[in-house]
Amino acid sequence: MYLRLKRLLVRFGRSRRGVAVVEFALIMPVLLTLYFGTIEAASLYSVDRRVAAVAGTMGDLVSRTNGTLPAATLTQYFSAASGVMLPYPTTALTQVVSVIAVSSTGVATVYWSRAYNGATPRVANAAFPLAATTQINQVARGSYLVVSEIVYPYKPVYGVVIPNTINLSHIEYFVPRFAAKIDIGS
Repeated sequence: MYLRLKRLLVRFGRSRRGVAVVEFALIMPVLLTLYFGTIEAASLYSVDRRVAAVAGTMGDLVSRTNGTLPAATLTQYFSAASGVMLPYPTTALTQVVSVIAVSSTGVATVYWSRAYNGATPRVANAAFPLAATTQINQVARGSYLVVSEIVYPYKPVYGVVIPNTINLSHIEYFVPRFAAKIDIGS
């Protein structure tokens, strides 16, 4: 019996018939992780680019205003973000657009601010966190800036490689194109 078991083990050790199946079983989890990770990374990158496009579009549209921006027009700008974000849902996309006054010494304060979709607007006449050493602060000294702040909670497609929601946020700064300041209408 002992000799028979020994021959069986020797024969099993020399056999090459199951090697491909064992190798496939070892490499398959790595391949699946790479596959799903690639899909999730590509989707994350795509959504991040769209969030950046929304921030840039909002700031650019507001900065083109000459004089007073009607509140209804600003609401239409906010609503247009859903077209930029397609095919991704915009139910959790929050947007804040503010006009910031920058003094000649570089102190930034909020002139006005409006929010959309549950976001919190900045408080008028409150300090705005813009370092005096930044180039945009130096360009806008003695004038105004349009600030567009967008936040989007990205939920991964599969949740295999990236298991949790990631908050994507972008802030864009624009100098008003026509007037020194842009007022907000009612």
